[in-house]
Amino acid sequence: MSVFVQYKKNLVKLSRFFLNFLLSLVKDMNYIETWFQEHQGRYSILVAESKEEIAGWASLNPYSHRCVYKGVADLSVYVDRSFRGKGVGSLLLKALEKTAKENEFYKIVLDVSLNGLGQSLYKKMGYRQVGIFKNQGILDGQYVDVMAMEKLL
Repeated sequence: MSVFVQYKKNLVKLSRFFLNFLLSLVKDMNYIETWFQEHQGRYSILVAESKEEIAGWASLNPYSHRCVYKGVADLSVYVDRSFRGKGVGSLLLKALEKTAKENEFYKIVLDVSLNGLGQSLYKKMGYRQVGIFKNQGILDGQYVDVMAMEKLL
């Protein structure tokens, strides 16, 4: 299993993988194009690959555009269903934390659903619960609560 920065290898295959994933969440191509543009420089996208197949990805995202928060990044992680439970999430998080430190981030924050799957990974990797946001978003027409978590690097 290898992890690499998104723009360095096989952009066509990666773009198709990301596009399919993002289109499952949002149908607005302008949003998707903006998302890719924002993920350059400090805001990296890392990809885990196994035998030429994409196993998952992780990204550092802007937390806030206010300069006081320039050392804080938001985190996204996705592991393909066929690779879950095989250490891909841990591998991606370790690599992303290293990348975050190299880009002068001192803290990573994230919101995670209350289903428990992601929470276990993040807790194992040293993230702590900060609190619960009630009705933080709408998924399939229903309000969802999320757990806020953080890790100091």
